[in-house]
Amino acid sequence: MSRIGKMPIGLPAGVSVEIDGHNISVTGKKGSLSRTIHPDISVELKDNEIVVNGLVESKKNKAFRGLTRTLINNMVIGVDQGFTKALVIEGVGYRASMSGTDLSLNVGYSNPVQFSLPGEVKASVQNNTKIVLESIDKEILGLTAAKLRAVRKPEPYKGKGIRYEGEYIQRKAGKTAAK
Repeated sequence: MSRIGKMPIGLPAGVSVEIDGHNISVTGKKGSLSRTIHPDISVELKDNEIVVNGLVESKKNKAFRGLTRTLINNMVIGVDQGFTKALVIEGVGYRASMSGTDLSLNVGYSNPVQFSLPGEVKASVQNNTKIVLESIDKEILGLTAAKLRAVRKPEPYKGKGIRYEGEYIQRKAGKTAAK
């Protein structure tokens, strides 16, 4: 049973929602987002709250109900406050810089890696080693952060690479410590 799917989504001041069949669009002070929901799920607007219901009772539809509720809640939070994700670059000589909408990453390869950001994501570089990504769409933000991290994943011996802020890298002992 989906406990998350049963909870209503409260709308903050300044956020408006339009429901047109299976299309839902949310508009706020940061922008607007729209999404098509699963055909077996219905969404209603009651008393400044969004209620998600399943049209058919099955285990699969209960899962879709919880997923749809979470996706719509992320849309509401995104257009009202936005989302941020920070990545940290560790390593001697590893650094990042912004040039327009492209990130230039010097992470141990012979040439800098040029990374183009999607239009919905804004980035800023702090102290050449911290990249802060901002967006109203949580899904695109997470995908962009994962692609950036995949440019040079953190390695387990010295921890060099690009990692999420607060991520713990399990360290391994080197050859000399194994004896």
